[in-house]
Amino acid sequence: MDTPSNQQRGNTGVDTSPITTRTLVYSSVVCFLAWVFSVYDYTLFGALLPVISDEFGWSTSFATFIVTLIAIGTIFVALLVGPMLDYLGRKPSLVIATVGAAISSGLTALSPSALAGAYMTVVRTFSGLGYSEQAVNATYLNEMYGNHPRRGFIYSLVQGGWPIGVLLGAALSAVLLPAVGWRGTFLIATFPAIVIAVLAIKLRESPKFQAMKHVRKLEKSGRHEEAVEFGRQYDIDVHHTEESTFKQLFEPDIRKHTIFISLAMLMNWIGIQVFAVLGTTVLTEGKGVEFSSSLVILIISNAAAYIGYLCHGFVGDRIGRRLTIAGGWIISGLAYTLMLFGPDSSGFVLTMYTVGLFFVIGPYAALLFFMGESFPTRVRGTGSSFVNAMGPAGAIVGSALFSLFTGLGLAVTTTAFLSGGIAIFVSGVLMLGTRDVKDPHQSEVVTAESTASRVR
Repeated sequence: MDTPSNQQRGNTGVDTSPITTRTLVYSSVVCFLAWVFSVYDYTLFGALLPVISDEFGWSTSFATFIVTLIAIGTIFVALLVGPMLDYLGRKPSLVIATVGAAISSGLTALSPSALAGAYMTVVRTFSGLGYSEQAVNATYLNEMYGNHPRRGFIYSLVQGGWPIGVLLGAALSAVLLPAVGWRGTFLIATFPAIVIAVLAIKLRESPKFQAMKHVRKLEKSGRHEEAVEFGRQYDIDVHHTEESTFKQLFEPDIRKHTIFISLAMLMNWIGIQVFAVLGTTVLTEGKGVEFSSSLVILIISNAAAYIGYLCHGFVGDRIGRRLTIAGGWIISGLAYTLMLFGPDSSGFVLTMYTVGLFFVIGPYAALLFFMGESFPTRVRGTGSSFVNAMGPAGAIVGSALFSLFTGLGLAVTTTAFLSGGIAIFVSGVLMLGTRDVKDPHQSEVVTAESTASRVR
């Protein structure tokens, strides 16, 4: 990888040497692998939950309660990743997130029979670091790709690690579970993550973060004018830098954007929980579709997700990521509504279900990159992680709404529409209230980013 000389760093600590194609390829590959195995750990617990429950004697309701507690813990861990990105650095955060996934798997394998519920609740919160890998990747790669004309599509290849990680986890579970048990399956999952963490140590730190670090140093020394002048070279807004990054998210300049994109993420995950996570229930009980194996659903959903990532990443580079995300989610909401209230034929239902998945999951390739480019450098990590934390929160709300409506005696199709279909449609509308990074007044995110990229 690029190893800058002292002359290249100067007394600012910013590496001004060119970011080579080799560096970008290495960074992308490491981030992709880190995401794949973070997803592997993150989804493994749910896949093996029935086996774990049998060993510890958990009832279905108690197992669900533990999963909910873990989801709450995941939210708090995901929120902590933001300040870590903005103060510790992009590269160290990536290493920590990957190691966190390894720790999560390793400690899960060592679960004692006594107090297993409490132990699992604490240990599995580390999976929040693995889940946050996508926010870390989005923040880091957004700055490394600079003004590359196809940066959104390239990032979609990295974000495509989600369906690959899910399928990998399912496949390895099927192969390893009979041979080494669920504990051995988790233990084996630690080793790839450790190897990837070692590879991540060789990554190059983002020059943008290095510049931000120097700006903060100048500010602390009382050299405000120098900080402003230096920040201007890298399009770094020095305003509010004395405040916590969480407080900065709700300053007047980006408050509206923070609120709208966070609500959009929350609402969308409510729908994802209903149609993706609880999709089997909706299809079988609501539409009477018979599946000989849950593997059919798994393959359909993840194939739709991967192709959707690539397509939305490609389109986002051309018409803008905000419109791509909003349009995709609105189409998804309409597709799911047609599926619920349209004909009950298997062909129609599965077609609409796949279309819905394609347009609800695919836009995340554009969304994660949009998070990075729509927040200023000074809060890019915190902003991305804050929005990302709305995902688990939405999942909790989605499950609660689904349980509430079915408990009131509503049909599954009506329940899915009220709790999921409307939420996905509304999430698309909310995206239209976010900042458009192509707007002329947002020179901080577009015009000056291009200038800073040329400076690098």
